[in-house]
Amino acid sequence: MRLLRSLIEAAFARLARVGASPDDDVDTRQRKALLVFISVLILPISVIWGSLYLAFGSPVGYVPFVYFAILLGAIAIFARTGDLAFLLRVNLVDILLAPTLSMIPLGGFLGAGGVGVWGILAPLGALVFAGTRSGIRWYVALVAVFVASGIAGGLVGPLTSVPTWFTGVMLGMNITVGGTLVFTLLAVFARQREDALRELRIEQVKAENLLLNILPRPIAEKLKDEAQTIADQFSAASILFADVVDFTPRAEHLRPDEVVGMLDQLFGYFDTLAEKYRLEKIKTIGDCYMVAAGVPSPRADHARAVALLALDMVHAVQDSDAVGDLGLELRIGINSGPVVAGVIGRKRFLYDLWGDAVNIASRMESHGTPGRIQVAQATYELLKEEFELEPRGTVEVKGKGNMETWYLLGLRTNVQLPADTELVSPAPAVSFPNAS
Repeated sequence: MRLLRSLIEAAFARLARVGASPDDDVDTRQRKALLVFISVLILPISVIWGSLYLAFGSPVGYVPFVYFAILLGAIAIFARTGDLAFLLRVNLVDILLAPTLSMIPLGGFLGAGGVGVWGILAPLGALVFAGTRSGIRWYVALVAVFVASGIAGGLVGPLTSVPTWFTGVMLGMNITVGGTLVFTLLAVFARQREDALRELRIEQVKAENLLLNILPRPIAEKLKDEAQTIADQFSAASILFADVVDFTPRAEHLRPDEVVGMLDQLFGYFDTLAEKYRLEKIKTIGDCYMVAAGVPSPRADHARAVALLALDMVHAVQDSDAVGDLGLELRIGINSGPVVAGVIGRKRFLYDLWGDAVNIASRMESHGTPGRIQVAQATYELLKEEFELEPRGTVEVKGKGNMETWYLLGLRTNVQLPADTELVSPAPAVSFPNAS
């Protein structure tokens, strides 16, 4: 069975090149290959059938040879033109008329030895290659021609005589060989569909993974289930912005691939940290990295999670075992509060956040100090019991006026993290520059 399957696949691959065009899509190439395969498979059968009838002196034997000549000519034309519709049409007409009309001189339904059974390939072929509606039309045509030929053959009587035993043998051969060919057609078609479905599933997985790289999983699931506007209000969330200090002037002296490679290494490491704390990366803006906690899934420890991430990020750019070899320095800002979150765009989806809390978090970064983590009062109130925070004093923030801010230093020494949480390095190991 395995050998037969290998032979069929090898023959199918060779015949797939007949009439093929570089512009054909995958489905068209498969349909062309299948039609050529079935056509070539019938050719020797028609020669054998014709030879058997001629051997017993029946002129009906010339009909399979006429069928052979027409189909061979159609294949030759198809090899030059690649016209699938032409080859299909010739195949359907040829296989519909040749065996059924042969029933008339052979004596109708019984005297023909079941030769009309071959006509079933016409509606089946139309069903496989042209769709349901075409298959139905050809099936109606088959029934009409088959019944008319059978009745006419019975009325006219056999115009040529062959031995009774030969009629019985031909009945068995027509059913078994014709049935085998029908089964082969359906089996190859089913195999192609299985392969197509498998490829479709692979592409769907790729598309889903790509969507998950762009959108949070809950949001992606909503969009997959139904096209809708995604917009949610969250009463408590924390937002972090991390910017690479003086990256623009540094990038001017680097090749494009070096710039992209550096940011990819840095942000790729930050992605790992964000995943560790189950945070949602929102986007990167140039050399700025934005992440949030509490969206799209609310969580009570949103401020703590973002604070731990910020400490890990500062440590990572200082540690040569992480991304310290890049020689970069960060400026980080954090704020907490209510936000609106949603998906915007039609061609390129973007899950983004809006609100005063987001704007202030961005200002905490832009008005911050290189190497430090600056937090606004809303975040300070959520962290002050567990974390060491150093007052920075009053900072004039664009659009907000004077605001009290703090530097996040690390966890208090008497605070223990949950068993499933582990910093890349203990917070006290992070060094911060002196700044006012």
